[in-house]
Amino acid sequence: MEAGSPSSNSPREDSPLLPSRDSPQLLSSQPKTFANVFISVVGAGVLGLPYTFMRTGWITSLIMIFFVAALTYQCMMLLIHTRKKLEDSPGVGFPKITSFGDLGFAVCGSIGRFAVDSMIVLSQAGFCIGYLIFIGDTLAILFGSSFTLSAAGNKIVGVSGKSVYIWSCFPFQLGLNSIPSLTLLAPLSIFADVVDLGAMGLVMVEDFVIFTKQMPAVEPFGTLSTFFYGLGVAVYSFEGIGMALPLESEMKDKSKFGRILGMTMLFIAVMYGAFGAMGYFAFGHKTRDIITANMGKGLLSTLVKLGLCINLFFTFPLMMNPVYEVFERRFWEGQYCLWMRWMLVLAVSLVALFVPNFADFSSLVGSSTCCALGFVLPAMFHYLTFKDEMSWRGASGDFIIIFVGVALAVSGTWYSLSEIFFHVNT
Repeated sequence: MEAGSPSSNSPREDSPLLPSRDSPQLLSSQPKTFANVFISVVGAGVLGLPYTFMRTGWITSLIMIFFVAALTYQCMMLLIHTRKKLEDSPGVGFPKITSFGDLGFAVCGSIGRFAVDSMIVLSQAGFCIGYLIFIGDTLAILFGSSFTLSAAGNKIVGVSGKSVYIWSCFPFQLGLNSIPSLTLLAPLSIFADVVDLGAMGLVMVEDFVIFTKQMPAVEPFGTLSTFFYGLGVAVYSFEGIGMALPLESEMKDKSKFGRILGMTMLFIAVMYGAFGAMGYFAFGHKTRDIITANMGKGLLSTLVKLGLCINLFFTFPLMMNPVYEVFERRFWEGQYCLWMRWMLVLAVSLVALFVPNFADFSSLVGSSTCCALGFVLPAMFHYLTFKDEMSWRGASGDFIIIFVGVALAVSGTWYSLSEIFFHVNT
């Protein structure tokens, strides 16, 4: 199919990605903002936290989670302050900044927009690859043995169960990802979030029951290499930086956004810590890279695993939507292009087939793209905007965040790739 023909109102490089805030809309109350931030941050990365606790030690992991939560909060607020400064400055020529990409363009021009767009594409596609890995592995564990015709592991007619189930999802994902409007996907988002929260609650209850029965030995600390590995998973789990500006724009009382954001991040950090610790305490050194793989084969366990698979299956098109927006904006003048979307779904599916481990891949995505998107770019944009009026103490804060982000990206990417190649070769 051909992309839509260009029109006179096609978006330019300097036009906002999102509609103007002058258009009538219902603004969010504080409770709704809390819920929106929660939904934007919490994702599939939480499923790899118990394995991360096993690799890095439970005390180290708890410290990492609260550190990443605090750093993510700080960087989100840097974006808010930077936008306010730019919008309040006369003669900027870009008065309505509604997205991270708009902010990048306002600060650094086309280079800033390209940097943000690139990181968004890589991170969002990385999340979706992780979803397919989880779905394939989980369904292979649940149903692979029922159709196994090969004695070598979970294989169906000589093909790995994971590959079979990923390819089984492919035609349905082509249909879901053909939906042009994010509004039409909203019911899927609500359904997916309800299923996700319910499944997480059931997993924690089962972990607690198992822990009270067997209480395996656990380690409080890990090694330096596992520390950087764990940081990558933690960053992956907290990635929601791209929604900071839209969520603040939609809040009725914007002066309270910082407080609501801080409360939400603290709540998520506590929930992540409890989920990761309970999973590790329940299974000890036998904790799998996806915690649901440790659960038994009873009815409740099967329902939880299927629920999470359904959640990620319907979340896939939502997470790919920013990727489509970037590609259609840059290559099809903002027009809908069906075949391009299908090619991107195919590319994501092919990558998922060759990644052996969910937690390793989430650490790689968190380290490589999410550190740059979540830490380096917000601090850099903030410094470039305020440098003429910033004290050395304020500038040093931005430079520290940039340094930490780059250090985590380089070291975490190295250790994550080492783990992935190790699992491939073994």
